[in-house]
Amino acid sequence: MTSVNGRSLLELIDGADERGLAAAGLACLDRCLPLLAPDGADALRPVWAAVARGDGDAWGEAVAKARVELDPDGADGTEDAEAVRAMLAQAPEAWTAEALRAWAGGCSVAALALHGRYDAAEVPDGLVERCRAGDADGAGPLLAGELRRQQAVLETAAHGPTGLRRARELSVEGGRVLRAVVSRRARTT
Repeated sequence: MTSVNGRSLLELIDGADERGLAAAGLACLDRCLPLLAPDGADALRPVWAAVARGDGDAWGEAVAKARVELDPDGADGTEDAEAVRAMLAQAPEAWTAEALRAWAGGCSVAALALHGRYDAAEVPDGLVERCRAGDADGAGPLLAGELRRQQAVLETAAHGPTGLRRARELSVEGGRVLRAVVSRRARTT
């Protein structure tokens, strides 16, 4: 599976600017947040606002505040919560392409792996990296859906406020999907 414009997720990340990279990483974190703090989406609103403004100073402050509000050093203990906690902890305070690209790439891998864990079939070794490179053969519906959302965020984030609004919508939608799957799994175990 490649993106609509034929570029893989890796190519989209490589070609994104600071705003697109910040939106990509933040959107991954936002979609996975139900695994750490089911009611924590409000803590990320100031971070989204900083991305919309492209304001590096506000970004650093908002990231620091979100870390405190979501208690990234808390003791939830589940592997999934720890992965989301790490995404937040690794968010760079510096608004630089290099730092944001590394973070967006790490968030991409983590979000795909987390979604893959909730697919019905087990995710084979190397599937997440193959998906990021454009080959989604064998991806279950949750993993494939997350891949599509990541591509769409990167493709739309470059289009200013309208694109960022769409990125937020995709994040809310993805968070609802993951929350529903987690809830369904909790009822059946």
